[in-house]
Amino acid sequence: MAFIGHIIKGAIYLKDFVSKEVNHVEAQKNVLKDLLTKAKDTQFGKHYDFKTILESDEVETVFAKQIPYFDYNKINEAWWHKLHEGESDVTWPGNPNYFALSSGTTGKTSKRIPVTDEMIEAIRQAGIKQVFALKNFDLPADFFEKDIMMLGSSTDLQENNDHLEGEISGISASNIPSWFSGYYKPGKDVAKIDDWDERVQTIAERAEEWDIGALSGIPSWIELMLQKVIEHHDLKNIHEIWPNLQVYTSGGVAFGPYEKSFNALMGKPVTVIDTYLASEGYIATQVRPETDAMQLNTDNGIYFEFVPFKPEYINEDGSLTDEAPSLTLAEVETNQDYALIISTVSGAWRYLIGDTIEFTDVERAEIKITGRTKFFLNTVGSQLSVNKMDAAMRELEEQFKTKIPEYTICAKRSEEDGEFYHYWYLGSEIENPDEESVANALDEALKNANKNYKVARSKALKGVKVKVISPEVFYDWNAHNKKKGGQVKMERVMNEDKFKDWEDFVNN
Repeated sequence: MAFIGHIIKGAIYLKDFVSKEVNHVEAQKNVLKDLLTKAKDTQFGKHYDFKTILESDEVETVFAKQIPYFDYNKINEAWWHKLHEGESDVTWPGNPNYFALSSGTTGKTSKRIPVTDEMIEAIRQAGIKQVFALKNFDLPADFFEKDIMMLGSSTDLQENNDHLEGEISGISASNIPSWFSGYYKPGKDVAKIDDWDERVQTIAERAEEWDIGALSGIPSWIELMLQKVIEHHDLKNIHEIWPNLQVYTSGGVAFGPYEKSFNALMGKPVTVIDTYLASEGYIATQVRPETDAMQLNTDNGIYFEFVPFKPEYINEDGSLTDEAPSLTLAEVETNQDYALIISTVSGAWRYLIGDTIEFTDVERAEIKITGRTKFFLNTVGSQLSVNKMDAAMRELEEQFKTKIPEYTICAKRSEEDGEFYHYWYLGSEIENPDEESVANALDEALKNANKNYKVARSKALKGVKVKVISPEVFYDWNAHNKKKGGQVKMERVMNEDKFKDWEDFVNN
């Protein structure tokens, strides 16, 4: 009898019974005031006169007017670089104990994003919220006694002067509470292994030792790990070795493109729960099974703003124009893409995180990730967002009876005729693909989904070219670019220089 599991499940239900429902709009107002109050005496707070903002009757409005937008490069060049020069109280009181390394999706060098103790606690609280939300998914009591496989970056953080550096998943895993360590797999010793291949191989070799009930990690790397376990033990599916696997907590990227390939590794259905943990903080988590949308963590160290994602507000490099308007949570609406702006307990202020989202339920503050600001393809007026591209991939999967978990695109002039084309690489196992037929089907799917694309195809965009390659090539590219066994996301949209590197990699 799952006695302990019943106790844990009962505690989760009791917590929900005594908890008050969050008023997300009010929670956001309180978070902003708390952030400004704590940081008012920092260099940043004095420069932008946080005290005056706090004295206003319209704190949110004055805050938005008084402080400009920042992306990583802008805030690092103006402020965060001082942290590496020994200065304190720069954009947040004191000095951060950690820096999250993030190569992002297009950068060639690692970003160093400060992670304060307050952010570690905010991430921990968001994780607890996720655990308590499991009551909504009607899981059996014995689930709460099973091991949880968290596949992230190495927890062997690197010392650099007076702080530690690593990817956010490694930093988070290195700070798991002691009560959770008994459930956490692959365990601290394995999690410290720097080399990704060695770490996954060790997991495969020890897989029989664990009774895994849940998986957590980025889809592409979870898939690679599962494939390695299945291959090492000569299995038909992962449930032959982990029969009690019931939950997969996805994160980092949209799960949709991986759904078919992920399910192919399963022996029976599992519950998929989406989360949104970025280097800058724990943004959102799915809290109910009726939707795959995620609820913003509105009362936990992050203040959100939303810029309508329209061409007139976005520069070619994916940054925001100075005139781009920001909206509060009280002002947003459904069916509109927004660039996400955050201010946090790590000292990020009006920070363009680089993701675009849309609201599926404003009252519940539930969102879906729709793409990246830099992955908005508008070279010839096509105005293609990643969610439109993802939808087209799903149509191709149905039409050609295949899986397309990976793809990338570049808009560039042809060396043959000087006209603009969209060059696509699709990761699929289609046998002997008729690439011209695939290109035509993709072209039609995008025309039907996006009127701007249809107009562009009648004018400056001459055509579509497609190459179908194995998904393994994409995984190899990620592995080629990742650091410390990390989880670099594949660029859905590449510029010409990056695309040339990609084509050289594919051809060699």
